[in-house]
Amino acid sequence: MNVSGMNVSGMNVSGRLLDVRHVWKSYTPDVFAVRDVNFTLEPGAFLTLLGPSGSGKTSTLMMVAGFEAPTEGEIRVGGRDVAGLPAEKRNFGVVFQGYALFPHMSVLDNVEFALRMRKVGRGDRRRQAMAMLDRVGLAAFAHRRPRELSGGQQQRVALARALVFEPDALLLDEPLGALDRKLREQLQAEIKDIQRRVGISILFVTHDQDEAMTMSDQIAVMADGQVVQIGTPAEVYQHPNTAFVAGFLGETNLLPVVVRGVENGHAVVRFEDGTTGRARMPRGGRPPASGASGFVSIRPERLRFLGDGASSDHSTDGVVGGHVFLGRHARSTVRALGQALIVSSLDPQRSETVRIGWDTDDAQLLAPEGPD
Repeated sequence: MNVSGMNVSGMNVSGRLLDVRHVWKSYTPDVFAVRDVNFTLEPGAFLTLLGPSGSGKTSTLMMVAGFEAPTEGEIRVGGRDVAGLPAEKRNFGVVFQGYALFPHMSVLDNVEFALRMRKVGRGDRRRQAMAMLDRVGLAAFAHRRPRELSGGQQQRVALARALVFEPDALLLDEPLGALDRKLREQLQAEIKDIQRRVGISILFVTHDQDEAMTMSDQIAVMADGQVVQIGTPAEVYQHPNTAFVAGFLGETNLLPVVVRGVENGHAVVRFEDGTTGRARMPRGGRPPASGASGFVSIRPERLRFLGDGASSDHSTDGVVGGHVFLGRHARSTVRALGQALIVSSLDPQRSETVRIGWDTDDAQLLAPEGPD
């Protein structure tokens, strides 16, 4: 039975809590595609598994859906472990990139199909299917065939079919990957709108960082079969734990440093050119040891050109290598701190030598990667 109620934002929500605990997947004795993955999907929430190809995100979703069996671990829905159940015994709606619509059936018949498999009577399933098509804005297309629809409309039919039986959660595996950029951005907004209206929780798989940032309540960044960081889009972007997370989720400047100590809750670091500065400490990690080597991440938009009278916590002189105009901003290359830095600005400096600045809280010392 589904649990319905209100979440903290006041949105009507449906479904049950999904809790993935210590899930492993091995296809050969010595190679693990997924290693000790843990996350919780709250009712009504949108959680994205984000990572490059081969990171384990799709394998994780396939185990949640029931199309793959975990080698170890639990997949709990409303407190019940469903890891041993086949896909048809789990109450999840699933949408893949290809949509998998039946070409010989009408839109209405495609949406009804999920209810027919659940032995819902003809009259009830037609009423429920039409109501769901209305909710996704396709009631007027009920009697068309999939080939008569655009790619975006087909995607909405697939969503309607996955939602019509009131699943515990909606699982989406790269559902927008085959669409052009403009349509993809439009459908990102539509999926979020449908989620708000239906109140369903969503587990979303993508390799697209912008997609994850735009749509998610939480992002679980995956690499080498593991969740390496999980948090809100702002937390993961502004406070990356590792160089991989900093570099994968948007562009960043990764500056080699040596830790000199800790001062007032910040790490004191020395850059390659001998300049010293301060940076935020890694979240949840051990205080860095004096003399340890590492990296500081500073996003390009957090570096700024300093004109007369401008100030910042830290500043250094640099030599401009070039500019690229990108419409909403310019991307400048500046040689400073012993590195080629990227500076994103609305007003690039045309002089050859410049002074750039940044604030302490915009510099993130990264935790070391790999096992302790």
